[in-house]
Amino acid sequence: MKTLVLAAVAALTLYGCSSAPQAPTAPPPPALPVATITSGTETTFQEYPASIQGTVNVEIRPQVSGTLDKVFVDEGAYVSAGQPIFKINEQPYRAALNNALASLHAAEAAQVNAQLEVEKLTPLVANKVVSDYQLKTAKAAADVAKANIESAKANVATAQINLGYTLIKAPVSGYIGLLAKKQGSLVGPTDVAALTQLSDVHDVHVYFSLGEKDFVAFKEQYPGASLKDKLKNVPSVSLLLADNTEYPKQGKIDIVDGQFDKTTGAITLRANFANPDGLLRSGNTGKVRLSLSHKDALIIPEASTIEMQDKVFVFIVGDSSKVKKQPIEIVGKSGDHYLVKDKEAIKAGDQLVLEGIDKLQEGMVIQPQKQADKVAAVVKH
Repeated sequence: MKTLVLAAVAALTLYGCSSAPQAPTAPPPPALPVATITSGTETTFQEYPASIQGTVNVEIRPQVSGTLDKVFVDEGAYVSAGQPIFKINEQPYRAALNNALASLHAAEAAQVNAQLEVEKLTPLVANKVVSDYQLKTAKAAADVAKANIESAKANVATAQINLGYTLIKAPVSGYIGLLAKKQGSLVGPTDVAALTQLSDVHDVHVYFSLGEKDFVAFKEQYPGASLKDKLKNVPSVSLLLADNTEYPKQGKIDIVDGQFDKTTGAITLRANFANPDGLLRSGNTGKVRLSLSHKDALIIPEASTIEMQDKVFVFIVGDSSKVKKQPIEIVGKSGDHYLVKDKEAIKAGDQLVLEGIDKLQEGMVIQPQKQADKVAAVVKH
């Protein structure tokens, strides 16, 4: 009987031990890839919308009124300086020139008669045959005749100039734009629209704008006591066309506007590009690509960042493998990496969490997994 009681007590003891609740075990810290932050000098490229203009853009306008008799060129044609492009009916202006020449001849004849009168009266006055008053009157008439000749010559010159204006020549070499007036049209100096526009595009000017912050960074890139000296040290720039293809020739920034635009807060720069084949025309658009060098910039993979409330953060592995969320200031982008200013909160040599950052919180403990291949990619970038 005693044996049965002891067996029952033992069974109850075993049952109580087996049914007692066990304390849950904490999950292990997550294993996340990390890499060492490196620093170095990186070059980034920034693109700015640009407009293209010829070195000379001339509106061709008539200087005299009349009927457009001839158009010697077609739209888009290349013309050389001095080449005739339009002809206005010259008959009224040739008639005006002939009339001015006739007036000149009449004035010359009148001057001869006035001089003869002076020569006739001079000895008579000396011999006191006629009064001195008559000689003075004759000399005054001779002076008037001489002045009339000068006036007639000026009228002839004006008539010749107006006649010359009937043949309109190209002031510079370049390409003809659209023709606003066709042969037979009545044209004049007061017309609202020009006859056409002539663009000299053997070189082109490419205009683009920089914001105030970008302009300050632009100036800090290059040595020089003045802006003019700095422009001499600016490397060549590239031009991207509307289809994002790169123009084969490099350009040089040569001019910076004298002031910022009050409306946009931007300043205009001009780059000059050679255009020997005429591939670029006035009115083209594109993008200017500037290179910017960043010294001692931290190189951070873009995938290792998280954006919150207009700020960008990364997670740094601290003591005891605890992560700390740190804000960063991005100064540029190179491929799929951000360039960050070296600050006290984040510096070269820190361990950066590469993945899984969307699930991390301040102070969490992780198991850092060194990613040698990703470190190499960061360093070589």
